[in-house]
Amino acid sequence: MQREDIILAAAQIFAEKGYHAASMQDIAESVQLQKGSLYHHIRSKQEVLLEILDRALDALIADLQPIAESDLPPPAKLRAAMQTYIERLTRNSDLAAVLLLEHRSLQPALRKAHVARRDRFESLWRQIVREGIQQGDFHPMDESVVTFALLGVQNWLITWYQKGGRYQPDQLAKQFTQLFLTGLARNSKSG
Repeated sequence: MQREDIILAAAQIFAEKGYHAASMQDIAESVQLQKGSLYHHIRSKQEVLLEILDRALDALIADLQPIAESDLPPPAKLRAAMQTYIERLTRNSDLAAVLLLEHRSLQPALRKAHVARRDRFESLWRQIVREGIQQGDFHPMDESVVTFALLGVQNWLITWYQKGGRYQPDQLAKQFTQLFLTGLARNSKSG
């Protein structure tokens, strides 16, 4: 049994049941271990939750940082960032659900470390928006509000997106991007 198997199983259980309803026994059973043997690999449910959250954010930061730091124009950066993020959310739906819904279950000391990582991820989105505003591609707006709106629209996918449904992730990314770029573009007819 590898730690990776335990973490992935825990993510699936937390996504299905919620952190508080999931038990260490649930995790042990899902990886075919005795509960006592599970503690040989991990110390606590909090440790597992933090590792899931850290892994998810680290992957998202690794995806987004090269886009934010690229020489692409801001609208192209926004397209690439949304495409990449939506692909990640839909491909790793268990990790995404835990990241977006269970972070509040962390104990205060662990939450502080998690929030610093989350802030790093959000800062990359703000960087793209800020650059678009500074270069005149986007309306001058509060970059934090725009970032929260961008993330809110995309994050909500975890509640309604179905694999094999009406839209593929790339189609959703194109529609969301068009929605935001049309709304942000200086030459838009809206007020």
